[in-house]
Formats: sequence, C-alpha cells, structure tokens
Amino acid sequence: MSSELRKTPLHPAHLEAGAKLVEFAGWEMPLHYGSQVGEHHQVRRDAGMFDVSHMLAVDIRGADVRGFLRRLLANDVAKLVQPGEALYSCMLNHEGGVLDDLIVYFLAEDWFRVVVNAGTADKDVVWIDAQRAGAASRLEVSARRDLAIVAVQGPQARRKVWRALPQTRGASEPLAHFQAAAIGDMLVARTGYTGEDGFEIMLPAGRAVHLWNALKAQEVAPAGLGARDTLRLEAGMHLYGQDMDETVTPLESGLSWTVDLKTERDFIGRAALLAKPAVRQLLGLVLLGRGVMRSHQKVRCGGGAGAITSGGFSPTLHQSIALARVPQGIAAGDIVEVEVRGKWLRARTVKPPFVRNGKILVKA
Repeated sequence: MSSELRKTPLHPAHLEAGAKLVEFAGWEMPLHYGSQVGEHHQVRRDAGMFDVSHMLAVDIRGADVRGFLRRLLANDVAKLVQPGEALYSCMLNHEGGVLDDLIVYFLAEDWFRVVVNAGTADKDVVWIDAQRAGAASRLEVSARRDLAIVAVQGPQARRKVWRALPQTRGASEPLAHFQAAAIGDMLVARTGYTGEDGFEIMLPAGRAVHLWNALKAQEVAPAGLGARDTLRLEAGMHLYGQDMDETVTPLESGLSWTVDLKTERDFIGRAALLAKPAVRQLLGLVLLGRGVMRSHQKVRCGGGAGAITSGGFSPTLHQSIALARVPQGIAAGDIVEVEVRGKWLRARTVKPPFVRNGKILVKA
C-alpha cells in the first residue's frame, strides 16, 4: 500500500490486530479485522470501537463565533443553549449544494467545534476560512490534527467505556443524545454513526493507543469501515459523496429536517433552496427477493427514473437494502424496480431507518 497515505495515531494497533487495510479518502484505514459481518453484529448486540481519527475536528474561537456559524450552516446553532449541546447540519455552497455534513458542538460562547468528514476536510477548512469577513475575520480557525477520535458503539458501549475510563462516568452518564462533556483533555460525546447508543471520544493523539487497549481489555471489539458502512446504512444515515454532494441540495437528500427555513435567518445557500423546490426525494428500498442493490444502479418507478445512492446487504435483515433518489410523489410502500446485473428486480419503498437500537423497523 502506498506510503503516501495518511495514517491515524492508531495505525500500529490496527497492524497488531491483523486488520485488512485499505485506502479511504487518502488514509490507510482498517476495512475489517477478520469478519465484517461479525463486527456488524458485535456492535448491534454488544459493543464495538471504530478509529475515526481520519475525520477532522475544527475549533472556531472568538467573539461572535455563534453569529458566524448561523451564517455558515443550514441548521441554526441558536438551538444550542447549554455548553456541550451538539447539532447535526449541512454546510452548503451558494447554489444550495452540500459541501459537507457535520456535527457542531457548543463548548463556550467563544468556542465551537465542528467535526467534518475525512474526504472533505481540507476543502472544508479552506471554505470556512474564506467565509470570514468583517468582524468574523478575527475568528481563529484551528484544524485539530493533534486529536484522535474513537467511536464506541453498541448497547453495552457506555457501560464498557465507564469500566475502561471510570473517571469519565460522573460527567458522561447524565448526557442525553447529542450532548458532550469536556473531561480534562477529552471531549466525550453521546453521538455516533451506527444507529446504536455509545460515545465518540476526542482526545490527544498520543493517548489514543492507551484508550484503544483499555477498551479492548473490556472486550470492546475493534470494527472497521465495512461494518461502519452496513451499520450506518441500516440506520438510514447518509454517506457524503454518495447520498449527497455539492450538486444536490439537502432537500433532495432526505435532510430537510436539518435545514432551518422557519426563521428569517440568512445562511449560505438559503436563497438557492427557496428558488428551486425539490423535485426528487431520498427513500429507502428493501429488495423483494435475492440479489444485492448497489450505488448507481437505476431505479424505475411510476413517477419516472431514479438511482440508488447507497446499497448493500443488511446483516440484520438478511436481505438487500438501499437508499435511492427518486421523483417526488413516490410514497413509502410503493413497488419499484431496480436494475441489478441486467435484470429488473422488484423492491418496496420504505421510510428509513431500517434498524435502530437493535430493532428492525421495516417489514421484511
């Protein structure tokens, strides 16, 4: 594998565990540690841990950082009232396309942290820096490559984190979903990308291996990108670059709920969203029979043509599921056809998620 690929602080631990390493967004990352399906089930049934240090935390500090973010993001950080509260949002270009989806944490009135995707991190920092003007030019934007991020997910995840890091329990046990606590030099957030409960822990890179080993001692199993993808698909969570990108608005990506159009607040992309109403929508599909749906496959439905954005085999449902961008007017429960290896196979539309908190939410 190319030596030019970036490596996270946990790279030695992945080598020691015998991970199958692959290139992902310019990083050398573990695909799995032996069984992708086994890792998937481990997270759904118990607890697994993911190295997500390839993602980037960006700290924005200074006077009126809140006002800057209210202009920068489609969701409204005015909703964040208590320090530690977090918000999922899209960051849009002036045409309303999605530059990235991210989580923003309110840490203090002069300090917010956004966590952005690995594949868009460099351009995100450039974009954020370019939007500073006037008073906002005095804001400090810091890309925190000195931090590692470990996601611990599953029904037993929080309990096992408290065993591995007992000093974090007092501050992290009261956290509701999408809340975080600063504990020493760590930020422990009750967030994740699997549809299960758990924490995402940001800490100095030099302590990442120690944390990984402490969690491993509590029988938290390492899990790779493969399981992370099947888990997030079952949970109906979007993948940037597949389910949305710069050419598609959040209104056509199943992300209308993240866009605040109820207030008069202006934000980058708002005018474009109001000028071009959505003509497509993102729905879930469940294949009615054998086969596997994959991204870019064509979808044929009563209102016209569509396409799969994310697809695969669901280890929990034991059948193929997908997210697809289809015309407005198609409703959950409708039957469509998907072109799989030259054959048109029937699928039923559903409203995601497919699986959350270990429970199947759609009919097989």
